[in-house]
Amino acid sequence: MTGHLTVVTHPLVQHKLTLMREAATPTAVFRQLLKEISQLLAYEITRELPMTTRTIETPLAPMQAPVLAGKKLALVSILRAGNGLLDGVLELIPSARVGFIGLYRDPETLQPVQYYCKVPADLEDRLVILLDPMLATGNSTARAVELLKERGANRIRFLCLLAAPEGVARMAAAHPDVPIVTAAVDERLNGHGYIVPGLGDAGDRMFGTK
Repeated sequence: MTGHLTVVTHPLVQHKLTLMREAATPTAVFRQLLKEISQLLAYEITRELPMTTRTIETPLAPMQAPVLAGKKLALVSILRAGNGLLDGVLELIPSARVGFIGLYRDPETLQPVQYYCKVPADLEDRLVILLDPMLATGNSTARAVELLKERGANRIRFLCLLAAPEGVARMAAAHPDVPIVTAAVDERLNGHGYIVPGLGDAGDRMFGTK
């Protein structure tokens, strides 16, 4: 991948995102749309995976055929909303190893508080795709990347559904080596750290909580 930020403008991505933004979209539909859009975004973020070849037998002849090279990649979900993206991406890449980072945002300081971290071994040998639907202040994402780097990860990409300019800037300053793939960069954050116009709280909408 080239560049720090990639906005996926594919018509299907933008159409599904609009449906997800609508306040009237029910939980079950929101969850299904998130799964579908995550696969379209995953197509972009995995575009330049390293390849090699191996000999196979087709029904007609042997050939040198392209296959993925290196260790299985790692998908790491920032709990809890990241799991909505994880489901779709894991369907696309079922052999991936999976990890989880538990962070919540302190409502007063907007700073991340860690409560859980379990990630695959050998991160230094794997491409790591970090998943969270919203890049708002960028504080939680930046902290999650720090945790991954502390555990040896040196090739990290971040996949999100929506981003705010503030979050993009925070990540560019803290981790310029981590490319971001998203469906849209919205206008701004409000006083509570929510993306505007956004789609509300992705976790609440996904799980039907308030």
